[in-house]
Amino acid sequence: MRRQVWAEMASEARAALMHRGLDAIFDPQLRESIGALIDDVRQRGDAAVCDALRTFDGIDVAPDRLRVSGRELDTAEVDPAVDAALDEAIAHVRTFNAAQLARTTDWNVDSEPGLVVGEKITPISSVGLFTPSGKASYPSVAYQLAVPAVVAGVPSISLVVPPVPGGRGEIDPAVLVVCRKLGIDDVFRVNGPAGVAALGFGTETISKAVMVVGPGSPAVTLAQVEMQRHGVSTMMLLGPTESLVIADDSADPLRLAADLLIEAEHGPDSSVVLLTPSAGLADAVDEELERQLADLPEVRAHAARAALGPNGGCVLVADLDVAVDVANEYAAEHLQVAISDADVDRVVGNLVNAGEILVGQSTPFSAANFVLGCPASLPTSGFAHVSSGITAATFLKRTAVARADDRALARLAPSIIALADHEGFPAHANALRRRAD
Repeated sequence: MRRQVWAEMASEARAALMHRGLDAIFDPQLRESIGALIDDVRQRGDAAVCDALRTFDGIDVAPDRLRVSGRELDTAEVDPAVDAALDEAIAHVRTFNAAQLARTTDWNVDSEPGLVVGEKITPISSVGLFTPSGKASYPSVAYQLAVPAVVAGVPSISLVVPPVPGGRGEIDPAVLVVCRKLGIDDVFRVNGPAGVAALGFGTETISKAVMVVGPGSPAVTLAQVEMQRHGVSTMMLLGPTESLVIADDSADPLRLAADLLIEAEHGPDSSVVLLTPSAGLADAVDEELERQLADLPEVRAHAARAALGPNGGCVLVADLDVAVDVANEYAAEHLQVAISDADVDRVVGNLVNAGEILVGQSTPFSAANFVLGCPASLPTSGFAHVSSGITAATFLKRTAVARADDRALARLAPSIIALADHEGFPAHANALRRRAD
């Protein structure tokens, strides 16, 4: 691991640690090419989608094959162990989101006699889900996105997924099994950025969605950002994965090293940070990392070395309170706390900026990514300061509702008129004055 001491780091070094993921996403050349692709999809629909799949993925698919057929969905099969794992994972994600939904209800209150205000909660009308493919297959992303949408009651759910690399348009059967289990039959084989645009605009084959969500490459993320200019709602920002661990001398170095490698193996653009007051623990973790890296395929080991080297590494802090301050500034996508039980409540209580907080070394990132049920599509690049993971709440909207009777309106009229006159809106005030005539 790269090692730095927080107290000795200059402001530039601290800023560099906090800054990750955005440069690749907002590269000017990438933005220009994605903008051109989006315009092409808007103008030519299915033909542009098929061209993008041919150009970027080397796969020829005719427009009439963009939609995954019912037969493909019905006959998709996976190993029984994977099938059982999908069932378990879906059940846990459903439990989390159903519990959240039960706590997100319509409400009202008597603001004063004769005035009732509140909110009604309803699902959005449609959503497009992007499930990445390419480096690997991600059925876990499919259910982590789709189950919350299903629980929220979104009436129209579409899913796009790039075909398996090197094939003839085949989709990973595990993703199709997820869709079948959840009753999603609007499934399309589409290149990532073109798929995002197709979902946002709608094409001859792909239905238009009011919201598009899903993690992916910088190109996919940028496509979602660019589609906001066209009135499509997206989540900010699902970029390269990142994790941060706060650990003290009570942590097991073997488990700690193993957990650091979970997100580190994703890719050379990942970022993984260990915050600890213990140089001895850092030394022990370094030894374990070398042993465990040797067990990984070279492509994964290379990614992990980048994530724990120039992209992240160990930062020695004076104590756990400083670790909390640094963690809150970093606002990690994934955060784990591996500290003594005596300090857990205080530390977790003071952590406010993170996509998720996993407590203890029996709660590794991989468990949360796959089966615990908490969201796994989480804000990256510091956006955990202002946003949250994808859950049922993502697909709900709040509509304010108010009802005043004549008595309440008469009492409020002087304030309404005074403010309307001050701001120069005579019709606003006249609506009250004429009621009094």
